[in-house]
This record gives sequence, structure tokens and C-alpha cells, in this order.
Amino acid sequence: MKYDFTHFTDELSKIKCTLNNSQLEQFELYYDMLIEKNKVMNLTAITDFDEVIEKHFLDSLFLCHTIDLNAEKSIVDVGTGAGFPGIPLKIAFPELKITLLDSLNKRVGFLNEVIEALELKDIEAVHGRAEDIARDKEHRAAYDICVSRAVANLSTLSEYCLPFVKMGGCFVSYKSGECESEVADAKSAIYLLGGKLNRIEQFGYSDNHRSFVIIDKVMNTSNKYPRKAGLPSKKPL
Repeated sequence: MKYDFTHFTDELSKIKCTLNNSQLEQFELYYDMLIEKNKVMNLTAITDFDEVIEKHFLDSLFLCHTIDLNAEKSIVDVGTGAGFPGIPLKIAFPELKITLLDSLNKRVGFLNEVIEALELKDIEAVHGRAEDIARDKEHRAAYDICVSRAVANLSTLSEYCLPFVKMGGCFVSYKSGECESEVADAKSAIYLLGGKLNRIEQFGYSDNHRSFVIIDKVMNTSNKYPRKAGLPSKKPL
């Protein structure tokens, strides 16, 4: 391998996540494809190898510190962008069935190139807005877990994400740093959407601090939600 993955594997070992050489080669190819495509379209502001490892790959995978991913679970990654956290999760936990959702068709094209090049199975990239796809019967209440690293307030994200989750499943929002006040502000929206706050799990590594907000799906989401495209962000519940 042309890159040094020692830091990557050392950090993962702390949360009992181990990768074989084949998986490390997939991460290497993913990094190369990300950097190459980033020359012609805006996928990430972070391009240095060590920073991508830290802020994209490790950050995506620390979900397994919070939720057991060693099972055949279905996950939808809402607002996946360049494939985070969905593609790292799929590489590290091949049994997961993953749907990557993004509103920009060019990004979906890149994701499909990565899926093909890395020979990943049981993963698809879907083009569309969460407000529209969540109303599709193929996707509504169809997933064990919904994840999102998207930057939006938790009320808005909950309206995007909870409709995708099965009863008994959960939505996990990746948040940076302290987020207790944001979570408190979102409680009524979470309740309206059929969710219940399970816990906030905070995880520090190197110079980064990540909070995972875990919201359980305890009731069916009303057919009123999500509202039409644009409203969840303009007028949060």
C-alpha cells in the first residue's frame, strides 16, 4: 500500500473494529477516487490523506462505538455527499445493507463509480431529496437505522430522517461537540415525528469531539411528514 494506515487501524482497535488488507485496499482506492474526482467537482474541502482518515473515515466508523453493526441491518444515509458515513460503514461492515441518498445527481454518479470500483454489494445510491424519497413506499419505514452527517438543526434532520425508520429502529444524527441545547429544542419535533430521544453519546478522539444523538422510532410517523421540499429547513417543527 502506498499510504500508511497505522494511525487508522490503531484508532479503530480502540473500539474493537478491525480491518483486513482487502478492506484497507478499498479505503485506499476510495481515497484516490475522492481526491481525483474532487479536482472536477466539489466533494470535500478536506483532501490531505491524514485529515481524510481522521475527519471522514474514522469519524464515519465511530458509529460502531455507539451501535452494534455486526449484523445484517439496513441503513439509509441521508445527505451522504461524497459517501460519508455510508461507504466507510459498508467497507468495514460488509453485512450491512446500505442506501446512500443525495440530492445532487453528480454526487450520486460518483458514488456509483465508487461502488463499482470497490466491488461493493448490497449498497445503492439514490438521487433525490429526503422530503420526496421518504414518501416513496419502497423507502418509507423501511430501514433499521437512518444516519446523517448532514449539517442542519436536529428538528429539520428529524423530519428528513425519522420517516425512513422502521418501528423499533433508530435515527442517529452525527453532531459536533456540545449539542444538548439543540437536542432540547428538537424534543417536540422528535415526538411529533414518532421518535423518542434514547441518549446522546459523546466520543472524543485526537483533537475531534463527536456527539451521536440516538433517537428511537416508537410510533409511526404521520403521513403529514415530511412536509414538501424546502419546508423542513425553512420552518422547522
